[in-house]
Parts: sequence; structure tokens; C-alpha cells
Amino acid sequence: MAHIADALLDTADPARSGDREDSTDLATLWTLAGELGEMIKRSVYAAEYAHWKAVVGQDAEAQALIREFAKAKERFAECERYGRFHPDYNEALDQVYAWERRLNEVECIRRFKAAEEALDRLLYEVSLTLARAVSDTIKVPDNDPNPKGCGNGGRCSCSGGCG
Repeated sequence: MAHIADALLDTADPARSGDREDSTDLATLWTLAGELGEMIKRSVYAAEYAHWKAVVGQDAEAQALIREFAKAKERFAECERYGRFHPDYNEALDQVYAWERRLNEVECIRRFKAAEEALDRLLYEVSLTLARAVSDTIKVPDNDPNPKGCGNGGRCSCSGGCG
């Protein structure tokens, strides 16, 4: 992977790339990005994710719970249009949470979620590594429900003091 990262940096940095034309640099960049994507697809993280996704897809109990959870979310979305003033808002929200807890009791769903989170962390770390090679201030989005700073991995360059 170091080879790909170095090559990506070479194509991104005009001082390192010599006299190559922009179109060649972009073609090389996209080729290397594709190779990196293929490496990630062959990783243990992607394999675990694919495995547990298939297991969940074939598990009748999991599929039934997923359908019920989707119905509960749909009902809550209807209530949410009117906000807390809808007479069924709290009950619908409680039902969403109850179905979510039931989903988390199923082993294959728990394992799928763990594999999904591990793959997501890998993708975030790769994105962060590439972004930091370009600039320390580039924002790198992640799926963290409790974001740090301004979305750039915990370091904030804004003057709003949000880190």
C-alpha cells in the first residue's frame, strides 16, 4: 500500500511529478485509486462485511425483524412530520427504539453491524491518510454520530473554536 500512496502523492504534487501533463497525472491517479479500492475489497474487513451481509440476508428471523423495524420507522416518520405535537409521536418513537433493541439481540445482525463499522473505520482512515498528505485542513467526513471538530478528524482550523 505504501507504493500506491507514494504514487498517489507523486501524481498530486506537481513538484514531485516532473513534466507530466495533467491528463496523464489524472489518469494515473484514477488508476491508482482503483487499485487501492481493489485492495480494500480484498481485505479481511470487506470479506467479513460481505459474509455477514449475506448471512443477514438469508436469516428469516433477521429479515422479519428488519421489515418490522422499517414499518416502525415509517410510522414514526409520519408522526415526525408534525413534530412532538402529533398524538402518537412518543409511542411511535418508543416503538422504533424497541424494534432496534430487538434487532440488536440477533447475533448475525450484531456481527454485521460490527463488520460494517470496522470497514467504515478502514475507509475513514484511508481517506484521512490521503487528505492529510494534501493538507492538514481538508475535511474528511465520517459516520461518527458524535463528530469532533468540524468534520476533519478532530482538528479544527476554523476560528469558531469548535474543536
